[in-house]
Amino acid sequence: MASIPKKVIERLIAGIKRYQPILAAAKARDVGEADTVTIIKDMLADVFGYDKYLEVTSEFSIRGTYCDLGIKLEGALQILIEVKAIGLDLKDQHVKQAIDYAANQGVDWVLLTNGMCWRVYRLVFAKPIDQELVVDIDFSVMNPRSDNDIEVLYLWCKEGWQRSVLGEYHTQKQALSRFFIGAMLQTDPVLEIIRRELRRVSPDVRIDIDQIKGVLSNEVIKREVMEGDKADDARKKISRAAAKAIRAANQRVTVKEPEPVQESME
Repeated sequence: MASIPKKVIERLIAGIKRYQPILAAAKARDVGEADTVTIIKDMLADVFGYDKYLEVTSEFSIRGTYCDLGIKLEGALQILIEVKAIGLDLKDQHVKQAIDYAANQGVDWVLLTNGMCWRVYRLVFAKPIDQELVVDIDFSVMNPRSDNDIEVLYLWCKEGWQRSVLGEYHTQKQALSRFFIGAMLQTDPVLEIIRRELRRVSPDVRIDIDQIKGVLSNEVIKREVMEGDKADDARKKISRAAAKAIRAANQRVTVKEPEPVQESME
């Protein structure tokens, strides 16, 4: 992750210390959704660095329905925020509602929160529309002395958003997902390495790549890792990356070094 500016770290530390007791008091009073929205708007400004008058919009209308908040940067909608009452447990139907809002607007990111819990989702534009949980934190247990907690909160700070750190974090998380690793295990280069190592152990046994792939598919890798939109997306991304690497290698081969010019003998 990119280094966090000192002023942002100081703001996040101060924000944790200030808003943890505010949230605890609000939960004890069991305040409603409207009051929770007010707290969230203040947190977006005081903790996460957004201008709540210019960059945080209220009741963003999408095809006749409403999402509680939206964040606009340079006039473009970046993230939709669905807020629930602080005493309400976040459930799947709350996520679906927010995802539907975002899909209708073509927004990639959704934040679902009740003040205590903050969940950041990345939309998967498949059929049907799906979502991937990227960040899930409990603000009430954030430790202002923890570098890890500060880094997590920085992901959707204004400064972090401008530097695309949330997108980079998501890409890194994807690369380590079970779908990517499952797809990577079935690529020819990896299968060839497995074949080579198996032949090292059993030099007299004939083993081909298709046999290894069959064992991985039928006995090693879970079916849920190999099937579905996320698995298909992982295979496509790995295939595109491999094709790009091959093209780059071919270009390096075809580009020849200029021949040295020989000086004429006079």
